[in-house]
Amino acid sequence: MPNPEEQLEALKDIRNMMERSSRFLSLNGLSGIFVGLIALAGAAAAYIYLQTKQGNLPYFEYAKNEQGEMNISFVSFFLIDALCVLVASLCVATWLTIKKARKDGERMWTSTSKQLMFNMAIPLVAGGIFCIIMVAQGFTGMVAPATLVFYGLALVNASKFTFEHVKFLGLIQISLGLLAGIFINHGLLFWALGFGIVHIAYGIIAYFTFEKN
Repeated sequence: MPNPEEQLEALKDIRNMMERSSRFLSLNGLSGIFVGLIALAGAAAAYIYLQTKQGNLPYFEYAKNEQGEMNISFVSFFLIDALCVLVASLCVATWLTIKKARKDGERMWTSTSKQLMFNMAIPLVAGGIFCIIMVAQGFTGMVAPATLVFYGLALVNASKFTFEHVKFLGLIQISLGLLAGIFINHGLLFWALGFGIVHIAYGIIAYFTFEKN
C-alpha cells in the first residue's frame, strides 16, 4: 500500500498533467522584456518625429493639417511605426515561445493554444478596427488609450488559457488606458509606459519568479 508521500506525489503529477492539458504554459518572461524594449523603441521614434515639428500642440493635433484635413504624412508615419512594433514584437515573442516549448518538450500548436489565440484575437481585432474608425472620424487622441484598453481586455480574456498572472498584466493595461483617456495630452507617454515599461517589469518578474532555475 503506497504511503502518504507517494499518494501526494501522485496527486501532484495528476494536477500537473491536468494543468498542462488545459493551459498553455510556454509563454515566457523574456518575450515580455523584448516586447517592452521594442515598444520603447517605437515610442522613441514617435517622440523624435514629433520633436521635428517644433510646436507646442498636443501630439494628436498634428494629425490634421492647416486646412483641418487629415495629415497623411503624420498618419502614415504612426501607422508604419505601429506596424513595425507589432511585427517585430510578434516575431520575437513567437520565436521565444517556440524555443521554450521545445525546451519543455511541449507542442506549440494544441487545442489550448488555439483557444488562447482565438480569445486574444477577438478584442485585438475589434480594437484595431475601432482605432481605424477613430482616426477616420478625427478622434486621433483616443487611439493610444484605446489600444491599451483593448490589449488589456485581450490579455484578461486569454488568461484563463495560460498563466493566471497574465490577467493582472491585462488589468494594469486597462487601467493605464483609462488614465490615458483622462490625460489625453499624455497618451504617447502612457502608451510607452504600458507597452514598454510595464512589459519589461512583468517580463523580469515572470522570468526570475517562475522560470529561472
